[in-house]
Amino acid sequence: MRKLLLASTAAVLAAGAASAEEIKIGVILGFTGPLESITPAMGAGAELAMQEVTDSGMLLDGATVTSVRGDSTCIDAAAATAAAERLVTTDNVNAIMGADCSGVTGAILTNVAVPNGVVMISPSATSPGLSHTNNEDQGLFFRTAPSDARQGVVITDILMEKGITSAAVTYTNNDYGKGLADSFQSAFEAAGGTVTINAAHEDGKGDYSAEVGALASAGGDILVVAGYIDQGGSGVVRAALDTAAFDMFYFPDGMVGEALNTNFGAELNGSLGAYPGTDSPGAAKFQEMAAAAGIDGTSAFAPESYDAAALIMLAMQAAGSSASADLKDHVMAVANAPGEPIYPGELAKALELIKAGTDIDYVGASAVELIGPGESAGSYRQIEFIDGKYDTVNFR
Repeated sequence: MRKLLLASTAAVLAAGAASAEEIKIGVILGFTGPLESITPAMGAGAELAMQEVTDSGMLLDGATVTSVRGDSTCIDAAAATAAAERLVTTDNVNAIMGADCSGVTGAILTNVAVPNGVVMISPSATSPGLSHTNNEDQGLFFRTAPSDARQGVVITDILMEKGITSAAVTYTNNDYGKGLADSFQSAFEAAGGTVTINAAHEDGKGDYSAEVGALASAGGDILVVAGYIDQGGSGVVRAALDTAAFDMFYFPDGMVGEALNTNFGAELNGSLGAYPGTDSPGAAKFQEMAAAAGIDGTSAFAPESYDAAALIMLAMQAAGSSASADLKDHVMAVANAPGEPIYPGELAKALELIKAGTDIDYVGASAVELIGPGESAGSYRQIEFIDGKYDTVNFR
């Protein structure tokens, strides 16, 4: 009899294992290109959430979640579109965590996600042009990073508090750079500041002396560099330092990363910047979890990546389905109040509550609160260069 019971139990377990769904989530980020120094932590952050959910066994009655990576390159829309098409048509991903840079995100959304009805949650695409109000996204696109409409105001507030009333602006010549530069100029001038020049630079050049010459001629108390840390943005900074054109810089999110400390060190002492971040309990917990996994939890957009992946999976549980067509209508509900607050490391608890019919409010690693356009209301980590490296000095 005991052998019969054991055999029956084994058969039930085997049947359960066979019926458990394998869910695939695409992780499409610029693993090569101008943000390649920060995307490893972003990808790992998202996969940390997937592993947590898989280990819990709570998603859709024991589903496993697998990451399938794709390279957006950050800047090549055709390559990003091809990578996304592979994820959707060949790898059959259920949803996409990404993309990262605004231009390629828009291309993937238009050419792949919308035609195929696939949900995308970006952790870092910040162009105001990606808001629901400006895109025919059929309710498929969300982001855990705030729009640059918000970042322009944050930059303005920081500069004004420092008594800086004139600024030159250089921006990478794409949707992200142009959108951020225009947002900043609008907010800064409305606050009484003066933008002496608002000029584009191209990535991939070996010499930025001409661009810096024009910026220096226009002048300004500070140079705002709305570029990429591993590309032209850093090239402009190097040229500006070498010619003593500027000695104080402001670095928005695309320019913040350990490479700044490595490449420039004390040359940037006194310079300023900010990138999405929060000092919430969830941020501290995520940093602990990330450190245990060998990930830099303070790296730009790593917390937002964990949150983007978590929201996809929590919305699946709320929908009772892994299909994008079903989960898209549940993202806002699991992200916002009312409900039981959920922090990093509590995804199993969240899945259990949802299954029981209890509302949750996913706070996550970045204090998630999604507003009308499906994007984060936005908190920022303010930095300043002191003694050869940047340190956090405030949160906004």
